Amino acid sequence: MAEHMAVPETKDLVPQHVAIIMDGNGRWAQQRGKRRTAGHKAGAEAVRNAVAFARKTGIQSLTLFAFSSENWKRPKEEVSVLMELFLTVLQREVKKLHKHGVQLRIIGDVAQFSPRLQQRIQDAEALTAENRSLTLNIAANYGGRWDIKEATKAVASAVLKGDLQVDEINEQVLAEYMQLADQPTPDLLIRTGGERRISNFLLWQLAYAEFYFADVLWPDFSAEHFAAAIADYATRERRFGLTSQQIHSMMMDLNGQTED
Repeated sequence: MAEHMAVPETKDLVPQHVAIIMDGNGRWAQQRGKRRTAGHKAGAEAVRNAVAFARKTGIQSLTLFAFSSENWKRPKEEVSVLMELFLTVLQREVKKLHKHGVQLRIIGDVAQFSPRLQQRIQDAEALTAENRSLTLNIAANYGGRWDIKEATKAVASAVLKGDLQVDEINEQVLAEYMQLADQPTPDLLIRTGGERRISNFLLWQLAYAEFYFADVLWPDFSAEHFAAAIADYATRERRFGLTSQQIHSMMMDLNGQTED
């Protein structure tokens, strides 16, 4: 078993870390005869609902895929509206997040954003840095391959500086240079919109996550849909490469029981 993996001591009914690919905003708008940008604005309300649900349910980390590194290829008008929406939401929502003890983190290559947006991100992260009720990660201009590339570059730099030896590099060391390294590994990935792929999202971090695909479009994703995903997760047996019998034996040992 990989060095950085750990089998949970008990069967957790509520995942510590949930990641969501918020898909379907554009289709939601088109089905209603509206511009795709209207779907993104409607999706912001679903984000508020998801954050509230995660906080009340006891989820420690919630990571939302807001804007991928590939999304720059979309129509300029849509990208422009997304950037303005990002600015607006940061300005409008950060005080509410802070009030409820939510720590906001933006993961991705933020250097490509406008100076104004970068400053807004820095201010929001600074304001909420000490909050602990929930860590909300917004993946913006993020790609899983970019994440692995940046971690690899950081490891190579450490080797060149003499801070790290080549034979010391293992999965755990590389993982420490990844985004979200200081948080629990994602337990559950939810994707809305009916698609069945992860689209370059958290490629390293999702290695042992459970996947849940929902047909509902993101703006319609409610607390009930989120609860259904959690309920489905609770029925899964997470083995981390072990067999069911090994997991059963470990649980018996942890509970101080012996088999006949």
